[in-house]
Amino acid sequence: MQTAVIHSSVFNSSMLKDYASLTKPRIGFMVLVSTSIGYFLGAGSLEPFPKLLFTLLGTFLCVAGSAVLNNFLERDFDKKMKRTAGRALPSGRITPASALSFGTTLVLCGTIILVVQVNLLTGFLALLSAFLYVLVYTPLKRITWLNTMIGAIPGALPPVGGWAAATGDISLGALALFLIMFIWQHPHFYSIAWLYRNDYRDGGFQMLPSVDTTGGRTARHIMLFSLALLPASLLPTIIGMSGVVYGCGAFGLSLYMLYAGYVFISKWDELSARGLLHASLLYLPLVLLLAVVDATVI
Repeated sequence: MQTAVIHSSVFNSSMLKDYASLTKPRIGFMVLVSTSIGYFLGAGSLEPFPKLLFTLLGTFLCVAGSAVLNNFLERDFDKKMKRTAGRALPSGRITPASALSFGTTLVLCGTIILVVQVNLLTGFLALLSAFLYVLVYTPLKRITWLNTMIGAIPGALPPVGGWAAATGDISLGALALFLIMFIWQHPHFYSIAWLYRNDYRDGGFQMLPSVDTTGGRTARHIMLFSLALLPASLLPTIIGMSGVVYGCGAFGLSLYMLYAGYVFISKWDELSARGLLHASLLYLPLVLLLAVVDATVI
């Protein structure tokens, strides 16, 4: 009897871990941070706090559900890639039917919470993000390398959702945050896609670095979007949402991103690709933190 209980406990723990992995919690955490900052910048504070909590809960459920449904749709392709073959769905530890019902339930529950407890606009934005991510971006990954531009839209919507939750509308400040995040995702993701370009090719995914045999288009896109970050990062200061301190800091961080992108396309090796990836991972939280500090302290 004791052995059966131990095996049951291990089984339940393993299953819970597998289901949790389907939700891509690290991405969910990043979404919660950007949503909170959008809420704060829109409201000027974290009040009313209960509304913020419902916003974060509903948003997290929608994002988690979208991740599960993404895993569901890509399960057969994930089997072909070394870094994803061991995931819960490709390996058969979770059935496709279970994942489909789990992901759908999460998205529906998150949307209902946002509509009922926050406002209709925030619920709509969360559902729109889920739709674009699951039913547009995910299929496009096997059709065209332009999928990255489509996928950057739901990736840039979380701070807009936070802003809409706090204010009930979408103003210039929310659009500025959206533009920064939309542009930032391109050099960020292209560095990842270059590092795993062979895996993506094996899985049948049409990522730019995996279909661009010469690297020319990838280099142009990295530099184009890195350059675009320079004026985009200044938008919060230009429209009066943030001050000069934010503007100087954000511009400096954007120059750092541009430099990392230039080094990558000059050397075209794994070390410089990881350098661009690390620069992008530093850029976004620091820019968002600067906006918060500028709004509260300065």
